[in-house]
Amino acid sequence: MKTLRLTAAALLFTSTMVYAGESTAPSADNTSTNRRDRKDGEPTADQQKNNKTDVDLTAQIRRSIMKDKSLSVSAHNVKIIAQNGGVTLKGPVRTDAEKITVEKKASEIAGAANVKSEIEIKP
Repeated sequence: MKTLRLTAAALLFTSTMVYAGESTAPSADNTSTNRRDRKDGEPTADQQKNNKTDVDLTAQIRRSIMKDKSLSVSAHNVKIIAQNGGVTLKGPVRTDAEKITVEKKASEIAGAANVKSEIEIKP
């Protein structure tokens, strides 16, 4: 019985510590980004057409980014929006180097003049 109480107390203490640690994490507030994306003319992923050229362009860029295992999960999840051969990149990455890498990969496939980067650095 004593062992059961000690185990229960340890679990309660651990749960409390984990919960307390989570409360100090920064908030995941996207309000300003969402406001930006609601502006007229601002490309969003749901606006991408399903024509073969844009779908293939997006897929090629995504494959290139995913092959690079040195990139963070954030960089692997950058939004790629292709519209009539133009590409917009959006989302957070961890470092300036990741931003440059993702932009370079997109430019190599779509052409530098066709890539617009709205990637943000958020460590």
